[in-house]
Amino acid sequence: MSFKIINPAALGAPRGYSNGLLTQVPGKLLFISGQVGWNQQQEIATEDFVEQFDTALANLLTVVVDAGGSPGNVVRLVIYVTDIKQYRSRTKEIGERYRARMGKHFPAMVLVEVNGLLDVRAKVEIEGVALLNS
Repeated sequence: MSFKIINPAALGAPRGYSNGLLTQVPGKLLFISGQVGWNQQQEIATEDFVEQFDTALANLLTVVVDAGGSPGNVVRLVIYVTDIKQYRSRTKEIGERYRARMGKHFPAMVLVEVNGLLDVRAKVEIEGVALLNS
């Protein structure tokens, strides 16, 4: 995938995300709906925050791969969490799970704390955009 990472020095060095990704190559945009930690039966199998994050990211990447892409094609992620304190306290574990699935690819990202998600047992939901080859 051909894109340029934009991290202006004036914003400082980002950790675990990029400020922007610029593409000049035509391609297909894949908009991925919010994915939670559902198993194949569309049930949350665990209450563990990190496990839910990992499964939600895996589910998002399943959509990307099914469309013909790979983790490196993801250009934007929006991560919704119901407990920002839990996210912060488990950042190291979350980072390990992230890198196991995404490698050192860090798209533009945002993290948002919300009061709740559609599935009342869900603690994490991840949506994204991927740029696929045309």
